[in-house]
Amino acid sequence: MSLIHTPVIGLTGGVGSGKSEAAKKFAKLGVPVVDTDEISRALTADNSPLLLEIRSIFGAEFFTNEGKLDRTKLRNHIFGNKEERLKLEALMHPAIYDLALQQLSINADQLNPPYQILVLPLLFENDRYQSLINQSIAIDCDENLQVERAMVRSQLSAPDVRAMMAAQLSRINRISRADFVIDNNGSLEDLEEKITEIHKKFINSCIVSK
Repeated sequence: MSLIHTPVIGLTGGVGSGKSEAAKKFAKLGVPVVDTDEISRALTADNSPLLLEIRSIFGAEFFTNEGKLDRTKLRNHIFGNKEERLKLEALMHPAIYDLALQQLSINADQLNPPYQILVLPLLFENDRYQSLINQSIAIDCDENLQVERAMVRSQLSAPDVRAMMAAQLSRINRISRADFVIDNNGSLEDLEEKITEIHKKFINSCIVSK
């Protein structure tokens, strides 16, 4: 049973799969969206209390001369070192969860939507979210396309993208665990059509209820 009194659909996908674009399509349809990546960025914004802890754990080398977090350098570091990645996750994940739960609760109380979306790259890797989710959607595309998209979007090298992919749940496992899979090998128009179709299913049926 979900902790939120309106249904929550978990939206996940590997790096470069297009989950952020999918979330935009749901938002365009009026569905409240809570994005854990956005929460993570807010938690590590300038002057955030968490920055002091990150600096203490990883060192000043991951900060600019102005005291800003060098996100690219830290990201490359943790995706090449599992032990270091787990240190950051142990710090970030509880804080992200608390804010996600708060935002979902506010949406439920103030908007009372038919359902809302929780965007979470590590939906199946992180057990703490399972009590929040009624159903799950995986955005999926060919792995080579994932690499191409992530390189363009984030200015990453192909090895960096593949390192990020290797740190996530495999594509096969993600697809097998999701309640719904949306193929995103096509255009943004194709994706919007598929999002609209599944949105209608959620609105017109009891599919979002456990």
